[in-house]
Amino acid sequence: MLSVLFVTAALGAILSGATELFDRNLAYSSPFANAPHLSHNTRSLKARHVAFAKRQSQLDDTQSSNGFTDEHYPTFYGGDFSASPWIYNGGINFTHSVASGDPFDDSVLLWTRAVPIGSSLPDQSIPVCVSFKIFNNERLSGRPVDSGEAFTSYDVDFTLKVEAKNLKPDTSYWFQFADCTNPKTTSPIGATRTISSPNTPAHQVNGGKPLTFAVFSCSRYQDGYFNAYGVAAHNTSADIFVHLGDYLVGNVGYGSAKIGRKTLGRELATIADYRLRLNQYRTDVSLLDAHVKAPWITDDHEVADQSWKAGTADSNDTSVGCSFSPSGACFTDRKLAAVRAYHEWMPIRQVDPDDKLRIWRNFQIGKLLDLTMLDTRQYDRDITDVVTVIDSIADEESRSLMGSEQENWFFDTLSASRERGAIWRIVGQQIVFTQLNESGYCGAYQDAWDGYRANRERVLNHLYNEKISNTIILSGDSHANWVSDLAHPDDTTTYDPLTGKGAIGVEFAGTAVTSSSPFGAGIQPVAADKISQVFVQINEDLQWSEGSYRGFFTLTLNTTNAVATYYAMRNISTANLDAFASATFVVEAGANKLARPVAGGTVQAGVLKVQG
Repeated sequence: MLSVLFVTAALGAILSGATELFDRNLAYSSPFANAPHLSHNTRSLKARHVAFAKRQSQLDDTQSSNGFTDEHYPTFYGGDFSASPWIYNGGINFTHSVASGDPFDDSVLLWTRAVPIGSSLPDQSIPVCVSFKIFNNERLSGRPVDSGEAFTSYDVDFTLKVEAKNLKPDTSYWFQFADCTNPKTTSPIGATRTISSPNTPAHQVNGGKPLTFAVFSCSRYQDGYFNAYGVAAHNTSADIFVHLGDYLVGNVGYGSAKIGRKTLGRELATIADYRLRLNQYRTDVSLLDAHVKAPWITDDHEVADQSWKAGTADSNDTSVGCSFSPSGACFTDRKLAAVRAYHEWMPIRQVDPDDKLRIWRNFQIGKLLDLTMLDTRQYDRDITDVVTVIDSIADEESRSLMGSEQENWFFDTLSASRERGAIWRIVGQQIVFTQLNESGYCGAYQDAWDGYRANRERVLNHLYNEKISNTIILSGDSHANWVSDLAHPDDTTTYDPLTGKGAIGVEFAGTAVTSSSPFGAGIQPVAADKISQVFVQINEDLQWSEGSYRGFFTLTLNTTNAVATYYAMRNISTANLDAFASATFVVEAGANKLARPVAGGTVQAGVLKVQG
C-alpha cells in the first residue's frame, strides 16, 4: 500500500511539468513538427494523472516515479507519460528480446518491448519504466558508455526505443535493458555497432577489414520458417542487416496447414491488426536472433500488397476501397496505422519531422561507401498493380516511383557521394530495377521499375551523363534472384552483354525469406531453371536468374571490389540452419559491371547467361 507521502510527492512532480522521461522513448511524440495533432495533449494527460494520483494510494503494483527520468526517442504517435507520478512495479517481461538499428558514427537506436506481467495490467495512466546500459565489451563490465531510463505504455504497445549516444565511430557495443523497479529483471544482451565517420579513409573503414551487409526481403509467416535470418546471424560475418521491403505481409493467405504456421488475425487495416502481425512475426527464433546479432537498416512502411501513394491492391479512400476490411478502414487510415506500428516495432529513425512519412535517407560510411535507402513504395509513388493500365502509361515522362522531391534528392545524393570521394554507391530499394521481359512467365512485372520506364531512364541517364561509377543497386520484392549489369534496356549498341562493356553499374536482386516464388509456389529447381533459361536469353542485361530457393545474399565491400554471395535455404518447413551458397559474384572497383566470367562461370543453383 502506497503512502500519502508518495501521492503528495507525485502530485508535485506533475505540477512541475517534467517531461524528460517520455521524450527519450522515440516511440512517442509525432515526428512531424507541422502536425502536432499526431501527439497526445500533454496538458490533458497531466490533468488525468492528477486525478488518478488521488486514488493511487489504493494500488499496490505501482511506486513513485521520483528519481526516474524519461529519455525515450520521439515516437510517430503516442502520449507523453513523463509527468506520471507513478510507475508500474508489478514485473515486466521482455517479450520480443532486443534490437538495434540506424547506426550513425556516434549513436545507434536500441529497441525492446517491456510488457507488464502482473495479475492485471496497470491503469492506462501508469507507464512502465525501463533502464538501459550500453558497453564496449560483451561481458558488460566496467562503466557503461551510455545509460538511462525511459517510460513506455499501452499506447505504443509497450515498445521502447532509445538513442544511445556519445559512442565512438566504427566500434562494436553490447547493450541490455532492465526493469527500473527491479534491476534483476533484464533483457537478453544485444550486439550492435556504429559506422565510420564520413571522412574516414576508405582503407580504414571497419578497422581495415571488409564490411559486410546481409540483405533480405519478403517474409510471409505462413509460407515457412524465417531460416534465412538465422543463417545470416549464425553462419555469416555480416556487420549490418539491410531489409528491402515486406518485413511482414498484410494478407492472411494460405500455407499454414502444411507446416503448422497459421497467420493470426485478418488482412491488416487497423493499428491493432498491424501490431498483432508484427508481434507474431517477431516470435520467429531466427528473426529474433538476427535482431540481437547486429544493427538493422530498413525501408518500406509495410502497408499492404502493391501499395502506392493513394491506395493498394484492394483499398483506397473511395466507398468501395474502404470496404475491403470489416473495420471500414480507408486507405489513409490504413497507411497511418501501418506507419505508426512500424515506427513502434522497428529501430528506425525519424528522418525529418517536417516531412510526411519520409524514410529515405543516406548513410555515409567513411570514404568507402554511401548507403542510400529509397522509398519506392509509400512516399509519393504513382499508381501500380493495374496491369492493363500500367503498361500503357509506363513510358509517361511525369510518372514517378519516388515523387519529384525524393527523385531529385536521390540524384543529388549520388552526385555528392562521387564528389566527396566515396568509392562505392550502394542503393537499397524495394523492387527490381532491371528490365524483365517475361515472355508469358510469371505474369507482368509492372509493379517493378518496368512499370515506370521513363523514371528508370532518368536514373540511368543521370549515372551515364554524370559519369557516376561504382553504383550497385540492391533490390527485393520479386521473390526470385536476379543479377544484372546496369545498362539501358535493349541497348546492344553501347552495351555488350557478353563482356559487360558499356554498363554503368550492377544490380543484385534477392529472393524472399519465405514468400513463394513468382515461378510457382513450391516450384522445384529443375522446373524453375527452365523458366530462368528463358529470362536470361531474352533480357540482355540479366546475367543470372534463380527462382526455386528461398534465401538472402550478403554484399562484402572493400576498396578494390564488391562480392555478393547468394544463400539458398534447403528447407523452410522447419526451423533449421541448413543452407548453401548458390552463387558468388564479383564487381571490381571502377569496372561498373560484373566480373567475367560471371560467377566464375559456375553456380550451384539457377541459370547463368553464359556458362563456364
